[in-house]
Amino acid sequence: MPIQQSTFQPAWWLPGAHAQTLYPHQIRRVSASAHTRERLELPDGDFVDLDWAGPESGGLVCLFHGLEGSGESNYIRGLTHALTAQGLRSVLMHFRGCSHETNRLARSYHSGDTGDIRFLIHTLRTRHPGRLLAAVGFSLGGNALLKFLGEEGPNQPLDQAVAVSVPFDLAACADRLSSGISRLYCRHLLASLHAKVASRATLIRAAGVDVDAALASRDFWEFDQAVVAPIFGFKDAADYYTQSSCGPFLQRIEVPTLILHAADDPFMTPEAMPSAKDLSPAVTLEISQSGGHVGFVAGPAPGLAHYWLDDRIAGHLGAIRAG
Repeated sequence: MPIQQSTFQPAWWLPGAHAQTLYPHQIRRVSASAHTRERLELPDGDFVDLDWAGPESGGLVCLFHGLEGSGESNYIRGLTHALTAQGLRSVLMHFRGCSHETNRLARSYHSGDTGDIRFLIHTLRTRHPGRLLAAVGFSLGGNALLKFLGEEGPNQPLDQAVAVSVPFDLAACADRLSSGISRLYCRHLLASLHAKVASRATLIRAAGVDVDAALASRDFWEFDQAVVAPIFGFKDAADYYTQSSCGPFLQRIEVPTLILHAADDPFMTPEAMPSAKDLSPAVTLEISQSGGHVGFVAGPAPGLAHYWLDDRIAGHLGAIRAG
């Protein structure tokens, strides 16, 4: 069946979407994996930084973080450890400007920006023509990954894909993050985006950005109208959301793809989730009733938390370890 109920059981001591969302990001402590950094030069003269971890042989898994995430994000560190334990090598692509290095061009990244993902994956396929290759994307990175898979269609260089807590409909996501308690997440993310705008004001002003409007933005509609639309050539924020949402691309995906999502995700609404008719036969949407946004914390008691996503994803991809 294209839509399945998840086996995830939330920790009784972390009830509700917000507890599930905040605990793994604010309380969890994960050590960094031993890794090697590579700077991948891009065709347009900019770059992305890659963090490589795990064994040199075996299957290879590309990781794509969420909005303003990085190799320091707990969900990336936790999954990297779990993949290594499965005998898999991982490579995290930092979206432009997310590796503590300022990118060279005015453009950075956005939810539907698949160009850098495409360049990385095709580069890896060229480097390792016989190696089994998978990808995992979280939140914004999951949206971009699924959109890429739909764009590639049958010309797919990947063998497996996983996406977690995906904003299938970006307009609905922006609306949700403008209301209720979810506004706290919006404020936190906008603070990071505002800091980047301020640090690159001269460069992005020359690209048509109203820097004052960007710094005064109070939600994603206002920020994306001021920054993303002019830099990337969209008519406005609504046009950006329409063109960049992964939802319309799900029917075109031809690589086996697992999507993990919680019905109580505070970044989305249940009405915005795809139905079975929206999914290609290659896609499985696994839904839990609880789990929050990139949360999914189980375990019998505080101090004995079990981060279910790490094992679920690494176990699912373990079949490619021998590639």
